[in-house]
Amino acid sequence: MVQGYWRLDDWQMTPQQRLSFLKAHIDLGITTVDHADIYGDYRCETLFGQALNLDPSVRDDIQVVSKCDINLVSEAAPNRKINHYDTSYRHILASVDNSLSRLGVEKLDVLLLHRPDALMDADEVAEAFTTLRHHGKVAHFGVSNFTPSQFDLLQSRWDESLVTNQVEINPLRFDVVHDGTLDQLQRLRIKPMAWSCLAGGEMFNGESEQAVRVRDTLHAIGEELGGATIDQVIYAWVMRHPSQPLPIIGSGNIERVKAAKAAYDLNLTREQWYRIWVASKGHNVP
Repeated sequence: MVQGYWRLDDWQMTPQQRLSFLKAHIDLGITTVDHADIYGDYRCETLFGQALNLDPSVRDDIQVVSKCDINLVSEAAPNRKINHYDTSYRHILASVDNSLSRLGVEKLDVLLLHRPDALMDADEVAEAFTTLRHHGKVAHFGVSNFTPSQFDLLQSRWDESLVTNQVEINPLRFDVVHDGTLDQLQRLRIKPMAWSCLAGGEMFNGESEQAVRVRDTLHAIGEELGGATIDQVIYAWVMRHPSQPLPIIGSGNIERVKAAKAAYDLNLTREQWYRIWVASKGHNVP
């Protein structure tokens, strides 16, 4: 599993509390941390860096993932008129330098392109990756929210393997199961990172017919599995796919993180997995 820090600014923690939380999930064996330059309106990387600065030795125990290419209208960019994407050579390099500075680290373990850019020049991106690798600023590269064809395009220009495609996977939205995304990653033996596994909380409080059907089914399967919680069943459902998705946990509550990790001990049958599929779709399999 991966610990996500996109809500770090909302957790209202002191630097010492952030460090304690980081060490606590490391102790659970969750050592990969997921960031992006834009998280918290460009503040979350700095908040994480402040905690890491209290004990720099912790850097050796974690794998740092960050993302770039989304340009937000923000106080940090007052002249920007609209949100847009930028995968230009200059922007990628500048974004990495900014992330390294905010995080207080010398290298990213993984850099992901955050969203597909309609103007992406794959040769230019590969050149940026080469420069970053040459200067020791990034160890590995991947993408997020890319279609199979977009993934193939970039991979065709990059001599080394892209290491992941971070995509949305949850019982309400799992198009990647059927559109070829997870098929491609399974063929390439590349594990996807799964974001928004709990559908931004909609799994717990959504009032749509779909959300209610799925929630009732999750409750029932949780009871069959010995009293597992809804979120544990969801994580188990995500990990049940043979592409071996790595769920990203978004909570800053260490007890919730511990509970999420317990999903590894759940073994969903194929029928249970498809019961959730049917509850989401609202009809039986073809």
